Amino acid sequence: MESHYRSLVKAVSYRVLGSAATAMIAFVFTHKPMLSLGVGVADMVTKIGLYYLHERIWERIHFGRPKAPEYEI
Repeated sequence: MESHYRSLVKAVSYRVLGSAATAMIAFVFTHKPMLSLGVGVADMVTKIGLYYLHERIWERIHFGRPKAPEYEI
């Protein structure tokens, strides 16, 4: 089971990389550094929240997880 903090750190680290790529692509198309930076920041903030929410929902879903062994008493 992952902690909330670990899920948040994973979301941030992944999004920094992804949003940098988005900002670079926006710059290639617009040639406007401030607009590209704004697109990258908006992308990062939105997707960090969505990723965190997605992780927390999947933490409650048992699909694909091994079942804990049952012990006889």
